[in-house]
Amino acid sequence: MKRLSLVLVAGLAAACIAPKAPPLRGELAPARLPRLEMPALHRKLIFKWTYRDVDYSFHGDGAARIAPPDSVRLDFFIDGGLGGGFATLIGDELTTPGPDFVTKMLPPSPMLWAALGRLRAPALADTVVRIDGDTTRADIGHDPRWRAAIVAGSLRGLDVIEGDRLSQSLARTTTGDARYQHYRGKRTLELTITRVDTVPDFDASIWH
Repeated sequence: MKRLSLVLVAGLAAACIAPKAPPLRGELAPARLPRLEMPALHRKLIFKWTYRDVDYSFHGDGAARIAPPDSVRLDFFIDGGLGGGFATLIGDELTTPGPDFVTKMLPPSPMLWAALGRLRAPALADTVVRIDGDTTRADIGHDPRWRAAIVAGSLRGLDVIEGDRLSQSLARTTTGDARYQHYRGKRTLELTITRVDTVPDFDASIWH
């Protein structure tokens, strides 16, 4: 019985360990990254979303209203008419007025920008860039390291590496779908884009 308990504890401890970060692949290149900013037009993205952690699972519909160069409002509606909430991201300031589930499920602002295709990793020294075909990968900073992956001029991933292990990951597809994972917190948020509209300017009230 004691041996079984030790095995279970060891198994649970292993499950909590974040995966090891792979080495940075490709040929060494000058430490310069392309500027990845939002298109210079107002857009409204409609998406499906799913959030999971060890205690909860939510899913529903959502919308992102994007005003270049650096403002976005995100609205989340839980399926079944169970409520909703919103957040604003202006520059690097993420505001979540409520309810609590929005605060809990959203990643930090650099990851949220990455989900929309904008690279806003912290400005840190010790940047290493490598190129592998049409893929540019970069490690920014030391510990933690922010690792960006850019394919054919489009941001496809942003990771946070602590020590030699992945702490957080954001992956994007060619269609703009995104999946955020917080390994130690055992949290995931998935966004599936269903429509993208170009729209007129937004009313200033949406930012409050």
